[in-house]
Amino acid sequence: MCGIIGYIGQKDTQQVLTTGLSKLEYRGYDSVGIAVVNGESVQVEKAKGRLDVLQDKLDQAPLSGNVGIGHTRWATHGEPSNENSHPHTDGNKEFAVVHNGIIENYLDIKRELKQKGYTFISETDSEVISHLFSDLYDGDMLSTIQKVVKRLEGAYALGIVSEHDPDRLYAVRQASPLIIGAGDGETLISSDIPAVLEHTRDIFILEDGEMAVLTKDDVTLLETETGVELNRDLFRADWDMEQAEKNGYDHFMLKEIHEQPTALQKTMTGRFNKEQKSVEFDELQWSTQQVEQWDKITIVACGTAYHAGLIGKHVIEELTRIPVDVEVASEFRYRRPIVNEKTLVIVVSQSGETADTLAALRQSQHLGAQVLAITNVVGSSIAREADKVLLTMAGPEIAVASTKAYTTQVLTFYLLGIYLAERKQSISKEYQDQLLESIAEIPNKMEEILEHSSSIRWYSESIKDANSVFFIGRGVDFPVSLEGSLKLKEISYIHSEAYAAGELKHGTLALIEEGTPIIALITQEEVSEKMLGNIKEVKARGAQVLGIAGEEKMNIWEYVDECCYIPNTLSIMTPLLTVIPLQLISYYTSLALGNDVDKPRNLAKSVTVE
Repeated sequence: MCGIIGYIGQKDTQQVLTTGLSKLEYRGYDSVGIAVVNGESVQVEKAKGRLDVLQDKLDQAPLSGNVGIGHTRWATHGEPSNENSHPHTDGNKEFAVVHNGIIENYLDIKRELKQKGYTFISETDSEVISHLFSDLYDGDMLSTIQKVVKRLEGAYALGIVSEHDPDRLYAVRQASPLIIGAGDGETLISSDIPAVLEHTRDIFILEDGEMAVLTKDDVTLLETETGVELNRDLFRADWDMEQAEKNGYDHFMLKEIHEQPTALQKTMTGRFNKEQKSVEFDELQWSTQQVEQWDKITIVACGTAYHAGLIGKHVIEELTRIPVDVEVASEFRYRRPIVNEKTLVIVVSQSGETADTLAALRQSQHLGAQVLAITNVVGSSIAREADKVLLTMAGPEIAVASTKAYTTQVLTFYLLGIYLAERKQSISKEYQDQLLESIAEIPNKMEEILEHSSSIRWYSESIKDANSVFFIGRGVDFPVSLEGSLKLKEISYIHSEAYAAGELKHGTLALIEEGTPIIALITQEEVSEKMLGNIKEVKARGAQVLGIAGEEKMNIWEYVDECCYIPNTLSIMTPLLTVIPLQLISYYTSLALGNDVDKPRNLAKSVTVE
């Protein structure tokens, strides 16, 4: 979850590091720091808080040198503080280390080193690594790294510099993401691709159990344990740098909400044969026989991706009649799931590095299942380890609250459902044509909603002082309600919950009182009368109801206090449209409260540790 950057070259190292960290703050922003080797010694500056706090310090006392490392932190061990910030050094500041991950046996190592006389100044697990370097240094950095890593248990991506080897930068990976950027007269390490795009698009992906030795002109990849040199093809990152910038928007979240029509078009590209009205996945090429061998599909994900999976369940079951389970990855990995060679497991992760989801992938493969990954990041751990991969093509998503990554995941499930149904011949050609025509129209209908986004703002102003907000829906509207609730709570900090509307009488009505805001989704025609009955129930207890409905449901005004309409589409397709007003409500509510929309408290973008 933390962000790592490292650089060696001829440019202003301090500037490269701080600029890179600005691209990684979505991974953590509790504290920040850099270390630069000036040829003789390791200089360190760090600060509690955001990058601008560190920048103020550096403006007063800049660090100079041609090699350095930086880190932006999401606190796990120890509260946000100057002392707990990275980089960590040994007592003599001969070695500096940045770390993303968790060292599970750090307490044992810390006790041992304390007995040897080493002094610790932080509460972190990471500080043991820098002291281990001091304790185990044998005059050669490569062999010392191997000795240090043998002592570590857990997950780690490491960036290392030392005054003993001032012309090299070292990187090590074990169960936490790390990439290498190979530029012209400069090389970099980073937790994620956007931080290096300004310098190079040529990328090496470090894998578990590997390390890299970087000079300004060369990158050497090695097996960490044996030191055997590895040959690896470069990966060319084709992300547009402008996608990682705000481009005139006040926040990344607002920009990414507005990018969704374009992102969905990219998800469709090469997969949507409009002439034949069919879905083509060159990445899969499954036969009818392969599809029919699966008697169950299990979707595994976390957070927003889990909500996308719930919609995927509705779609795949409706179109293929294959039973689908949806599992929270952190629960899946700690029980004995009923998964075997007749199960297709679909893991969903924006970053492709979500620790619990990656563990579920490996567990499923061990049990004999074929695993399909839906992810946004080519070259990520999940993309590399899955049997098959569908990339969502959303481009970089910087805001912590996911928007376009979510809708492209949902769209991928629609396309996958149709693809599977084609092979099973489980839907009529006429219905398939209707589905594809509806999908093709979604981006333009999203644009229609976004053109009137300012009309949502007034509602956000009206709920910003609420103690609780509730979301209700039936059928496929319910998982969209879950996503709307999550968005509101994670960036506005208002307590919110989502309920299947039919469950109101089973306890939830006790929470409704005069003035309680309720957002009701009413897009599923087969249960619309039931939903209207549920709205009457909460209105009778004083609730203030905002209804979100299709344009044909014009009589909704008779039942709700306010209404937001979405363009008409097939009922099964409405989740791609109803989520847009919910995203906007969350964004404008957070804005009205004066929160940092892109960097909500206590959260980070990529959850790469448990």
